[in-house]
Amino acid sequence: MLNRRQLLSTAPAAGLVASTAAAAATAAQPKLLAPTPPMGWNSWNSFATTLTEAQARETAAIQAAKLLPSGYDVFTIDIQWYEPEAKSYEYNRAPQPAMDGYGRLLPAPNRFPSSINGAGFKPLADDIHRLGLKFGVHLMRGIPRAAVEKNLPVFGTQFTARDIADTTSTCPWNPDMYGVDMRRPGAQAYYDSVFALFASWGVDFVKMDDMSRPYDAHAPEIEAAHRAIEASKRPMLLSLSPGETPVPRAEHVRRFAQMWRISDDFWDEWPMLDAQFTRLENWNPHRRPGAWPDADMLPLGRLALGERDSRFTKDEQRTVMALWCMARSPLIMGGDLRHLDDWTLSLLTHKELLAIHRHSEGNQPHFVADNWRVWTARLPQTREHVIAVFNTDKKAATLRLPLHQLGLPPKGRLRDLWDSGATAPLIEAGVVSVAVPSHGVALLGLGA
Repeated sequence: MLNRRQLLSTAPAAGLVASTAAAAATAAQPKLLAPTPPMGWNSWNSFATTLTEAQARETAAIQAAKLLPSGYDVFTIDIQWYEPEAKSYEYNRAPQPAMDGYGRLLPAPNRFPSSINGAGFKPLADDIHRLGLKFGVHLMRGIPRAAVEKNLPVFGTQFTARDIADTTSTCPWNPDMYGVDMRRPGAQAYYDSVFALFASWGVDFVKMDDMSRPYDAHAPEIEAAHRAIEASKRPMLLSLSPGETPVPRAEHVRRFAQMWRISDDFWDEWPMLDAQFTRLENWNPHRRPGAWPDADMLPLGRLALGERDSRFTKDEQRTVMALWCMARSPLIMGGDLRHLDDWTLSLLTHKELLAIHRHSEGNQPHFVADNWRVWTARLPQTREHVIAVFNTDKKAATLRLPLHQLGLPPKGRLRDLWDSGATAPLIEAGVVSVAVPSHGVALLGLGA
């Protein structure tokens, strides 16, 4: 039997064993790549296929100065950064992409001059990182058709592009790639080589396109991309695009990706926004930390190669931001930051909205009446309930909202989350009357 001195002498060792075991258990749990919904900027809505290095650097500097303090930390170059002749939203029908001797895409040197001599995106990515941002790139599913035509070797293997390509698997809207048949030897090695190259450049985020439809046909390549990221040893977030990802495949998609599109490209048209309500309601049960249904980019500010500003009214723009935040969709700004106006900036950086986006819990849609969409959530930091009341009708209206129908306390203090100085509606006998403009949203906080 140990005496007291012996017990004391062994106690630190025992404590060390316990703490070491706890640390090992914590380390064994994989770190979430996206514990909260990703936020950032993407070039598609404003630059289409045409972004240049000079434009990228100018935009990233603005993002770091104006949006990064509010959490927008991912900077992503969208499609055809490898296409020397990219000109617009249309794709060249016979592309001759820049690529290496193993069929891996490279930045077009005439558009990204720092990429010459095999540097790839690393010089640009290093500078983006120095701004405090993460660096993202777009990638089409598959292997370049040009690599198959040349029958280039697959890096590190005895196989070639023709050995692994599925020439019957093509994207209906983009001519760049053939699918990869994951049943063939060398197929996984090709994807491993692509993501290893991305890792060497310092890529943090990959928006992978032509993935979500038809879902089951492309599922093997979704899994292959996931395995390739793991093999690269660099934590790259995988975003699948475009939609509509089928809801019954929720368990699969959230196992292999951190975000995925729930619709085709979302633009500044009311019918598209109206349709996103139902999609986000359908996906709501399947959201979790590390796995985020994506309602697509925010078409706000200057768009479409500088040709126009967003067609959404200010009320509709508020609806976009409030809906994305209440549903905790990723917030990826698509407008040209070189023309970022004060009103759009204030909407993107609205502190109450972003608190909902980052920290809310129990987010839930409710059916109350036709032409109305209502979401509720909780803010654990302030212990408030959030109520978002959306009017989807063509005219302004007032909704009498019994709080018990939302599972909320029938009394308390309401405040206007859009404007802390505004007068909030009163609760009378457990009912609040909320006036909302056409296509607009009221955003209320309910405290004790």
